[in-house]
Amino acid sequence: MPLTHDDVDANGISIHTVSVGEGPLVLFCHGFPESWYSWRHQLQVVADAGFRAVAMDMRGYGQTTAPEDVGAYSMSDLVGDAVGVVAALGADEAVVVGHDWGAPVAWYSALMRPDVFRAVAALSVPYTPPFGGLPPGITMNDLMRSAAGDRDYYRLYFQEQGIAEDEIGADLERFVRGFLYTVSGDVVDDGVHQSPWEGYFPEGERLVDQLTVPETLPGWLTEDDVATYVSELSRNGIRGGLNWYRNLNTLPTVLAPFTGAVIRQPALYLAGERDLIAGNTEEALAVVRDSLPNLHALQVFPGAGHWLQQERPDGVNDALLDFLRAL
Repeated sequence: MPLTHDDVDANGISIHTVSVGEGPLVLFCHGFPESWYSWRHQLQVVADAGFRAVAMDMRGYGQTTAPEDVGAYSMSDLVGDAVGVVAALGADEAVVVGHDWGAPVAWYSALMRPDVFRAVAALSVPYTPPFGGLPPGITMNDLMRSAAGDRDYYRLYFQEQGIAEDEIGADLERFVRGFLYTVSGDVVDDGVHQSPWEGYFPEGERLVDQLTVPETLPGWLTEDDVATYVSELSRNGIRGGLNWYRNLNTLPTVLAPFTGAVIRQPALYLAGERDLIAGNTEEALAVVRDSLPNLHALQVFPGAGHWLQQERPDGVNDALLDFLRAL
């Protein structure tokens, strides 16, 4: 079945979707710095299993609207987009699947709208339950600075407008190659790093200089894949994706009304053994197990890095189909 590209009006913006198949809706949410294309290995497989598989270009990416206002990328906006797309597609409910930044969107969509999202699957970013607002004068950025110590941290580096945009935009292709490789499992296999990169680097240095650009792409990534990502990111630039990070300080307040609420829908979590950029520590995985009473499975893929559905497509597809069929 061919993929169908369409644009829907939802939550005040135009959202680009790529869909295939018929049946119960499965909505895919990508992360930074990608597009719907990151789900290229999943869409047809899920459709062949009897589902309607739909991947979004998330807010700020690809052919979806990229608002100029930094404040237009809060978690409220992102969850609102997912809710709006389900309605725009003529569905009453969906299973929501997210990777990287799309994972928190999936988690909190399920938390906030259990009437819309009947199940949730997330990759690479573990669930963090809402903990309420922070004390006056303390922000999420402050907490990240405290953890970083005398180092810089990529999420902090993205905060000041203009710096990361200019550095990344100066050679977008190099950034795509370097970022995808540096946070993959291959960077350890190839002996570039002894352990996965956690996103910290020396104060005063540039983020782009921390990235390793491989002479040969890993087996899971082709030249056509790189070209597609660069082309899609070039439509709106990198600013929209960076603005997601610039709303981290708003996250506790957005989630505060849901403190104590529980995701009771069926849930699935998949992670890479060599993915530390999103905090896949034993402590974080324990929180996932303890916080989700209807956790279908938690699977860690040996040797895999952050780009799980691309690095291990067959394993992810098997786990996802097992989950969907069990609903």
